[in-house]
Amino acid sequence: MKIAVLGAGNSGCALAADYAARGHEVTLIKTSRSVHEDNFTYLERHDGAMVMDEFGTETVCRIAHPSRSIDDISGCEIVLLCTQTGYHKEVLRRVVPLLVPGQILLIVPGYLSTASVLGLNPAQGVIIVEGESNFIDGRISEPGRFKVGFRNVRNPLGIYPAASAAEAEKKLDMLGTPFFYLKSVVEAALHNPNMIVHTVGAVMSIPRIEATGGDYCMYHEVFTPSVWRVLEALDGEKMQVLEKLGCEPIPYVEACKFRNSLDEQRSGKEVFFEYAAMPTRAKGPLSVDSRYIAEDVPQGLVLLESLGRTLGTATPVCSSLIEIASAALGRDLRCGGRTIEYLGAENIRTILRDAGSTIV
Repeated sequence: MKIAVLGAGNSGCALAADYAARGHEVTLIKTSRSVHEDNFTYLERHDGAMVMDEFGTETVCRIAHPSRSIDDISGCEIVLLCTQTGYHKEVLRRVVPLLVPGQILLIVPGYLSTASVLGLNPAQGVIIVEGESNFIDGRISEPGRFKVGFRNVRNPLGIYPAASAAEAEKKLDMLGTPFFYLKSVVEAALHNPNMIVHTVGAVMSIPRIEATGGDYCMYHEVFTPSVWRVLEALDGEKMQVLEKLGCEPIPYVEACKFRNSLDEQRSGKEVFFEYAAMPTRAKGPLSVDSRYIAEDVPQGLVLLESLGRTLGTATPVCSSLIEIASAALGRDLRCGGRTIEYLGAENIRTILRDAGSTIV
């Protein structure tokens, strides 16, 4: 298949290299010059060659077309958006007018960016898909090399519109990634694990980040019994919102287990702590103003709070984390965050109606 990947950071490079290794013709499009410029320049100069280092096994992948032009999504059957979620709306303004009927726009992770796409009046027949989280976890270790930390064993996706689900699933399955299809993009948005684990973990470890300069691992150290109770309280608020929306209220640890393990005999909490203890986990977050807070609070928690407020569902832990994070960073993280107003109330109602929700 011909695939375009928008965003040449860690997640974009991982998927571009992985799909190239699977035999797809991949165009990797760098949407900015802010980060990972050295890696992309390397790809341009070395015909797209990138080494995937997966637990000591190295695979040389050749990304067919490293590009800096969004116009190069033309002719691609699937367009993956892998930029940081705070830049989705900006990139979508450039992408959506170029999409044609039959193209699939796969947003990973989505955080309900389907609403932003609808607000830009996409062509009839464009299919929008949202993922809960990145399919492959890892880091660009040096220019031309990606070190894999973890691969999900299942990757839940939501599809809009529901009438196009069968068509989309057939094409998506050709990618070779193990997908599981949800009822709607709303479920994919609110089951993003980063909204729970990144925000609680990073906010509760602010002193550790500053005391060590990021020379620690959040996953290895922070989820003590007390912090775990905070995580469970936030997760409970998320599940109440999901239930009000007519979606399945799956606990964070069970969603984590579904993505990360095929062993049905193990508990979700056991799977999480094994995942957290992996020696391949990167250090950090390296600063308080990292994406763990600066992205996942305004893009995730603000979305959850806004939905809760509209539904009449209290989210006190969520709101408290937003307040603490805003105070720590010295700026209001609700400003420009994913509120219903930011995404468009009518766009969200359209998505909910499509999913068969009675809350519209």
